Amino acid sequence: MAPPAVLSIAGSDSGGGAGIQADLKAFARCGVHGMTAITALTAQSTTGVTGIHTVPPEFIVEQVRTVAEDIEIAAIKIGMLGTATTVRAVREAIEGIAAPVVIDPVMVAESGAVLLDDGARQAILTELLPRATVITPNLPEARVLAPDTETIEELAKALHELGPANVVITGGHRDEITDVFFDGSELHHLPGERHPDGASHGSGCTHSSALAAHLALGYTPLEAARCAKVIASEAVRDGLRNIGRGAGPVNALGMLVSQMTDVSVGATDAAGRSGARDIMRQ
Repeated sequence: MAPPAVLSIAGSDSGGGAGIQADLKAFARCGVHGMTAITALTAQSTTGVTGIHTVPPEFIVEQVRTVAEDIEIAAIKIGMLGTATTVRAVREAIEGIAAPVVIDPVMVAESGAVLLDDGARQAILTELLPRATVITPNLPEARVLAPDTETIEELAKALHELGPANVVITGGHRDEITDVFFDGSELHHLPGERHPDGASHGSGCTHSSALAAHLALGYTPLEAARCAKVIASEAVRDGLRNIGRGAGPVNALGMLVSQMTDVSVGATDAAGRSGARDIMRQ
């Protein structure tokens, strides 16, 4: 039986730490088939972004539709969009695809480079958030989208009013590593462990991709958020701190690499997914 197929619509990171590259590693970690529609090419390393080349909107649409005509899409993850034109192209591309959508509103790279212009922010609010099954901003991104709030709980509720079915505000930018999940009626706090700094590049991409993968595997949004929290945390824990001169990339496959010394690849896949289920039930 083939695994579910998940489509990432996002930018490419030439340094391999975030974006499409991180998404594909997270999909592999979760045992789903990863597909891509690239929205932008970045000249990027651990120390910064030196250039961005936006993909023409009609080609973004063509990438998505070509995949959708051949392969059943079980979930969609949307990452870096950059411009309002790109946002509108993505909205057009996913129309008619009956799959859950996870939106990671990527605004700033780990190095500090701005990846979303002002027009694109407004376009995301009006064009995409109402289509989202889950949005996964970190705390600074959430405050840009809904600035007139005080507590993180109020922020989650304000974001929900913008249209998404579920909101996860990730906790990596707070002293307490706790994600906040809101489904329109109940708030849930998802605690986690803080790991040493130095390898967080791609953590947000990994989290949102793992969440989309678990929706494709049949988990509820809350269950998927719990599993994504653990997988992103493990990726930071196992991060590649000696690669590059800036923030090193997370390593979503670190746990699987260590397991492969003892078991076959097939058994590793099963163990990885079983572990996520056990974590989700805690």
